[in-house]
Amino acid sequence: VSSLVDQLRPTLEGTRRRIERRTTQTENERDQELEEEINGATMDDADQRVGEKGGGGNGSDDEEDEEDAPIYNPKNVPLGWDGKPIPYWLFKLHGLNHFYPCEICGNESYRGRRNFEKHFTESRHSYGMRCLSIPNTKHFHGVTKIADAQELWGRLRKELEGNQFDVDQEEEYEDSHGNVLNRAQYEDLARQGLL
Repeated sequence: VSSLVDQLRPTLEGTRRRIERRTTQTENERDQELEEEINGATMDDADQRVGEKGGGGNGSDDEEDEEDAPIYNPKNVPLGWDGKPIPYWLFKLHGLNHFYPCEICGNESYRGRRNFEKHFTESRHSYGMRCLSIPNTKHFHGVTKIADAQELWGRLRKELEGNQFDVDQEEEYEDSHGNVLNRAQYEDLARQGLL
């Protein structure tokens, strides 16, 4: 066992050093390191290659300037996963050129129909509905104005109250002959002794 520990000691110490280094890094540094591992090139290797080309340190400065340069985005298209604007045809295809406001969410605007539809199940919209004392059910999917939501809730509440079971009116009794009577008729006939 001790010989196995001696063989694994460099690996364990390397792992320990790497964990300590990762805990002190910022998120950007971790992302950069991960990208370097994926691409297989470190910054030192890139500097050596530029030096071999005869450009000295000027080549690396040009690369940094390209990375720091603002991205040309005249149509204000959202950025993709690579940090560059998505193609305009894709922007139009997904309907990201349309904004859908929601008054219940605090006048938040959602870009694209998909994001707008998805927001009805998110916490921000649910919180807005709770503040209005309205349940966030399927009935309210697509309702974005506070007045519309309150009006719909009033109509639904009246409908629900109308559908409530009324004991005096709807409770049914059966007499000895099998006739079904409501409560008032049954009690009236029972008082008269006709049952």
